[in-house]
Amino acid sequence: MREDLLDARAILLHESAASREEAVRRCGRVLVETGAVAEPYVEAMLERERTISTYVGEGVAVPHGTAAAKRDVTRDAICVVRFPGGIDWDGERVTLCVGIAAAGDGHVPLLAALAEILLDPDRARTLREATEPGQVLKELT
Repeated sequence: MREDLLDARAILLHESAASREEAVRRCGRVLVETGAVAEPYVEAMLERERTISTYVGEGVAVPHGTAAAKRDVTRDAICVVRFPGGIDWDGERVTLCVGIAAAGDGHVPLLAALAEILLDPDRARTLREATEPGQVLKELT
């Protein structure tokens, strides 16, 4: 995965959320705070989640905006937000959210790279259990 996609400030490993919606909103805020997206993108992430779950397995979800929200993307980026206490994600337990902001088809290689990592149980576990941003950067870049 390209190193410029993940800003160290976009890695939060000790968060908590009461709901899936709150977790998605937190990911969106991180993308806004790091300058990757404009404010309306957060609502588009929630809209996407209401349409189809972004749970991908191994305790990981990949919240991202709708196709229409691509206009709100300033630059392609991801954020990694860990919820050690876990969140009920439509019956699944999620501990790690990888928020994605991509203009055009930039999300396709991102999702492919992420899928490759998640297919490796050791790498997936490293991400889920990371307590330092450096661990996440090493695994994803």
